[in-house]
Amino acid sequence: MTNLDIRDIELIDTLVRTNNISVTAELLGLSQPSVSIRIAKLRKHFADPLFVRTSEGMQPTPKITSLLPAIHAVINLFSEIEEGDVKFDPKTSSRVFRIGMTNTGQIVVIAKLKNALNMLAPNIRLEVVELTANSPMQLERGEIDIVMGFTKIMGPGFYQQKLFSEHYVCLVRSNHPRIKNSLSIEQFIKEDHVSVKSSGTAHWLLEKAIDDAGVTRKIALWVPSFLGLAEIVRTTDLLALAPIHLARILCRDKSVRSLDIPIQIPSYDVKQYWHERYHQESGNIWLRKIIANTMQNE
Repeated sequence: MTNLDIRDIELIDTLVRTNNISVTAELLGLSQPSVSIRIAKLRKHFADPLFVRTSEGMQPTPKITSLLPAIHAVINLFSEIEEGDVKFDPKTSSRVFRIGMTNTGQIVVIAKLKNALNMLAPNIRLEVVELTANSPMQLERGEIDIVMGFTKIMGPGFYQQKLFSEHYVCLVRSNHPRIKNSLSIEQFIKEDHVSVKSSGTAHWLLEKAIDDAGVTRKIALWVPSFLGLAEIVRTTDLLALAPIHLARILCRDKSVRSLDIPIQIPSYDVKQYWHERYHQESGNIWLRKIIANTMQNE
């Protein structure tokens, strides 16, 4: 290998983000052996291992880490050339848009958004990444296009747009032996709860409101996400607090129902965020518009 091309740059960038050769191959539309062969050639070109297998997947060496700013600059340049204001066409583009969001957002938003994209831009693909403390830096670098959720980590240099309002309700199994059609403050305090401690959510807002009300919940179980919450509530007597849009999905099969919380919990806004570097980029503008049109009627 005497020269690098954009496919090599994209491979390095994708493997840095995924830490997994199989996932990298799938995202790039390549076979796993092809990716492995390409990595071997890149290792020879740079005279460096580039990626080392660890307990947390394929981790980049310091050589790759030092090259990341240049790699991102090259990818952004090619993206601007290929998907510029004149050339970007959602009907023909096969661009991969990357969206940062919580697991709640994945349940509530992604299916609706993908269905909307399928009708308007059948070749557009999505990659969802977790909303973390690094998300602002990823937006600035162009590693992700949009962040969606309720977050306070965005500082100067970021735009935001409200998508919908959210508030918490209480989930309980439909055949709960003690709770029927409403939830009293006495029941709320007496019953055991499962608590979801998920980053990038309004969990802190919820806890503050409960503390301000002078109420102490009996937490019997803590979980890191909402992904298994429906099964927990469905098969136990535990109560769970969840955002209303998520609750509507979890209650669809009627084995779980939602009730008003007997204390005042503030509502909050779910927004989309993007960096000012990409405010005028036509692909980003288009995606923001689709997200807003899809979710603002919620």
